[in-house]
Amino acid sequence: MSTFTIDNKTMHFLDKGEGPVLVLGHSYLWDSAMWAPQVDALSQHYRCIVPDLWSHGQSDSAPEKTRSLRDYADDVLALLDHLNIDKFSVIGLSVGGMWGAELALKAPARMQSLVLMDTFIGYEPEVSHAKYFAMLDTIAELQVVPAPMVDVIAPMFFARNAEENNPELVAQFRSHLASMQGPQALEITRIGRMIFGRRDTFEDVEKLTLPTLVMVGAEDSPRPPLEAQLMHDAIDGSKYVIIPAAGHISNLEQPEFVTKQLVEFLAEVIA
Repeated sequence: MSTFTIDNKTMHFLDKGEGPVLVLGHSYLWDSAMWAPQVDALSQHYRCIVPDLWSHGQSDSAPEKTRSLRDYADDVLALLDHLNIDKFSVIGLSVGGMWGAELALKAPARMQSLVLMDTFIGYEPEVSHAKYFAMLDTIAELQVVPAPMVDVIAPMFFARNAEENNPELVAQFRSHLASMQGPQALEITRIGRMIFGRRDTFEDVEKLTLPTLVMVGAEDSPRPPLEAQLMHDAIDGSKYVIIPAAGHISNLEQPEFVTKQLVEFLAEVIA
């Protein structure tokens, strides 16, 4: 892992491969390692830059100035400037897609393509907003993810039969949730509030004119296919793919399918 510092806060990122640049954004409560199957394949032909979101993986907590996903898009842009990268594409899953869309709006002349996976760039719906903020309040107060909440959160990330089909993946994630405590748990809730309190990027959706692929797990409960369909309908010329037998972390539940879709899309849109 390489490092980049903003306002005395250190961001860790993977930099692997050579060629056109792909920036990969991981899900909330995960880290850059989530993308390992795709990076293994894509780094044969592309340069993959995979940052750990603030408070995730090895990255420090967010700088004081980073208070929204638009601010985080600025942080990623600063990283790319530091690496002297002019042109790039973004592949973002969940929060990665949310800040990826903000980055596309901030640097339209530099961004070549956008992949929005298991994400939604509109407001968080009112019911889930209330539910998630209540969870974040509890975690912040206790500075730990209590066991009953692990039981609620973990299944949200996977397809219905994940416990049987991918028990190791589910067990690793449950263990990770249970291990978060103290200041880290507190900082994770700060990032959660940025995500679930995000602005409605649909206000600017007509400005997303770059080649865009919208993909979603058929069984994604927090970010259901209906939301992906709304983005596909709103983003002119976008491509839409449903990932079978996959939930929110679709790239790990169906790695071969997802990698194939990415390889084909990127070959079409990056000269």
